[in-house]
Amino acid sequence: MPVAIITGASKGLGRALAHALAGRGWDLVLDARTAKALQEGADAVRAEHGTRVVALPGDVTDAAHRRELVAAARELGGLDLLVNNAGILGVEPLVPLAGHPLDRFRAALEANLVAPLGLIQEALPLLRAAPSGAVVDISSDAAVEAYRTWGAYGATKAGLDLLSAVLAVEEPELRVWWVDPGSMRTDMLAAAEPDEAPGAPRPEEVAPAFLRLLDERPASGRYAAPALLGVVVE
Repeated sequence: MPVAIITGASKGLGRALAHALAGRGWDLVLDARTAKALQEGADAVRAEHGTRVVALPGDVTDAAHRRELVAAARELGGLDLLVNNAGILGVEPLVPLAGHPLDRFRAALEANLVAPLGLIQEALPLLRAAPSGAVVDISSDAAVEAYRTWGAYGATKAGLDLLSAVLAVEEPELRVWWVDPGSMRTDMLAAAEPDEAPGAPRPEEVAPAFLRLLDERPASGRYAAPALLGVVVE
């Protein structure tokens, strides 16, 4: 069975992707900082789909934890897909750049940019050995659009976009997709834009876009989930 690592998998998009992949027979290594929520989510995936699920609570900014995630994938038989989904806003509620605490910006850079690169570096030997190795880095429209108060978070995601693009050039045998999932009804959106969250799609409605990438395996590049789902964004 194919194996995936999904970070930030205790809720939101990460949890939805875990169910979507397990429904296709994937074995999973799941990460999140909150042990109880992660274990509950992993148990639910295992009970519903019957696949092997390893839940490893920890922080992706910790190099030892990243090594643990990759070691768990190796124990399951290898690694076919790495999903860098874990991320933080930096400061909640969001504030303009003029007043953004620099220590929180550094924290966002570590979680949203440095940690994904660290996990990619750790996982590359297994991904290169896989028949169809792929990396999915979760981006944001804030990486390419100038939204008030989203500057610091958007900068981390813009950096991740460029990192993904260079990885795609350097690792042509892999598929590297950096994906803007669009607005979703998640805790992160509720913290950032409380008025927008109730009307946004649920993560379970967005997850099929990622399955389409795996099914069709388009060229490495930047993709938007609404476009993959055929949704017209006005």
